[in-house]
Amino acid sequence: MNHAMKSLFCLAFLGAVLIPVPTYSAEPRVYHIMPLGDSITEGGKAFVVYRPLLAEKLKAAGYRVEFVGSKTSDSAMGPLAHEGYGGRNAEFLASIVGKAIADHPADIVMIHAGHNHTAEEMPIPKIIGATESIIGTLRKANPKAVVLLAQVITSAKLPKYSYIPDLNESLAKLAEKLHKADQPVILVNQAEGFEPEKDTINDKVHPNAAGAEKMATKWFNALVKVMEKPAGK
Repeated sequence: MNHAMKSLFCLAFLGAVLIPVPTYSAEPRVYHIMPLGDSITEGGKAFVVYRPLLAEKLKAAGYRVEFVGSKTSDSAMGPLAHEGYGGRNAEFLASIVGKAIADHPADIVMIHAGHNHTAEEMPIPKIIGATESIIGTLRKANPKAVVLLAQVITSAKLPKYSYIPDLNESLAKLAEKLHKADQPVILVNQAEGFEPEKDTINDKVHPNAAGAEKMATKWFNALVKVMEKPAGK
């Protein structure tokens, strides 16, 4: 090999070595989360709702999430979607969740439903039946959906909501019954540590700032167990 050929060979070799090779990194997954419930999920002008607080916690921790649903409410983080219906009960949610999940597919659904009945109605069987129906509908729409099922916050509005402790026991049994490794139903005990006399507004039902913070923290702690950790966390 003569000198000229050696020079060309060296240049070609160096060029091959020095050409940068592009690197590719997978985009962090975006989780679509549907909050489903009554006014405690929807929020209102007179009380505080957990959803914006939860969104802030998830963002601060580096998770990429999108709240989904047919309704929206304003927050410091912009509009947040949801399926919260003030004054409605679990039976109503069972009647609308099929269209909601079809129109707004979700990876994770957070259910907090059990109010808007009275103790005199003896509503627990109806609530449990409706909740089981909701979960069945969600699974048909997305067999891989993760369901976070809340044991609902207790209330000091008595005797109307005196059935809630017994309801929460039944919800725990329902979660155990429906949970599968590939179709998780994970119980989130929103009642534990919630003090209605301290954590609600004057109606003794809807959360104040302290109550909403407790709810957001409980949801956050449950969510991070079912989502992939952000890169570098």
